[in-house]
Parts: sequence; structure tokens; C-alpha cells
Amino acid sequence: MDFRIEQRYASEPDAVARAYIEPGLYELVGRLGSSLGAPELLSAELDGDVATLRVRYRFTGELNGAARRALDPAKLTWVEHSTHDLVRRRVEFRLVPDNYGDRFRASGGAVIEAGRGGDGAARAVTGSLTVKAPLVGRLVENAVVSGLRDHLAGEATAVDRFLAG
Repeated sequence: MDFRIEQRYASEPDAVARAYIEPGLYELVGRLGSSLGAPELLSAELDGDVATLRVRYRFTGELNGAARRALDPAKLTWVEHSTHDLVRRRVEFRLVPDNYGDRFRASGGAVIEAGRGGDGAARAVTGSLTVKAPLVGRLVENAVVSGLRDHLAGEATAVDRFLAG
């Protein structure tokens, strides 16, 4: 399943791009609550204008009974491996599952630009997610992308609060 999610920020694009490499942002996202649970920052390294991060997430949404028979919701955890180009304000990511590695694939990217009319910033997150599970794969994909949409909406609020101090 391909997806596209847009986020809006009151803050300017360069500040938004830099916020995503700050450990304090992930702590704030966890405190504010997320439909994907509190993110766990595993590593963050900066080399010039390029940062690499590893962040663990957990699916905390609802799966229907058929999906729960195929997949244990408690095992729907993954680590986001991301590379942030701070000059170009671009991110490339892939999600590496802690479990179900043979059934779960996701990758994508994000671009941060000036918002409409030059106000604030906009971030477009695009990607592809595949869950291989007989009869319920598409249901799980929809549930995960829905959770991701909710998470990213809250994350944008957290970025603006983080940057406001």
C-alpha cells in the first residue's frame, strides 16, 4: 500500500528539519501521547549536515479479530532507520520489524518545504507498506497507515511545541 501524509508546522522549514534530529523531540512526543506509543530513540549520529537515527515504535491501534489471529498486536514493533539531509531538508527511512520480518516491509521519505504563502513549513511523507498475511494483510496495512496518520498529526504539534520552547 502506497501512502502520502502531509504535515503543517508554524515553524520555519530549517528549524523543523533540525528538530527531527533532537532527542528532546522524541521525549516530548512520548509525553504528549501517540497512537504508535512513545517512540524510543535508540541512536542519533550527526556527520556534518547528515544525521542518522534509529527510533523504535510500537503499533497500539486496534486490529479486528481475523487480523489478531494472524498477527499478535503486541509483536507489531519496528525500528525506523532514517537518514536526514539537513541542507536539502529530506529524509529517507525504512522500517525494520522486530518480529514478522518475513511479512512486514515499509520504506519511504519526507520533504520539508515552506508552507503555503510562505507561512511556516509543510512536510510530505510518502512511502510504501506491505504486510503479507493471508486474508488480512490489507486490513493490517490500513490499520498501520491510519495509526501513522494519527501519530504524524500529533508529531507536528510536538515539533511546534518543541521549537517554541
